[in-house]
Amino acid sequence: MKLSDIAAELGLKVEAGAQGLDAEVTGGYVSDLLSDVIGNCTAGQLWITLQVHDNIVAVATLKELAGIVIINGKQVSANAVEKAEAEGIPILSTQLPAYETAGRLYQLGIGAD
Repeated sequence: MKLSDIAAELGLKVEAGAQGLDAEVTGGYVSDLLSDVIGNCTAGQLWITLQVHDNIVAVATLKELAGIVIINGKQVSANAVEKAEAEGIPILSTQLPAYETAGRLYQLGIGAD
């Protein structure tokens, strides 16, 4: 499923990287530990996190993720937005908590991989 379709279905707000919304999402991953994401995420996954600093973009780029969803209505740092725009990494946001966001993704047919 395309990231743009997921964003529309879940009402996600695009914070940065709109040019990457055509990416195919192959699965989802929920974690707030960067080392966990580096060790366990695979290319094409959508990462759900509450981290909002610019290092999330570096991790998403390294792992070739489809995008990042920031939960709990957290505000993404200006540096993260700037880096995401430069790297073409979509950052989306939601007021929902991680559990509900992951559940809604699962209902759309997005599993772990």
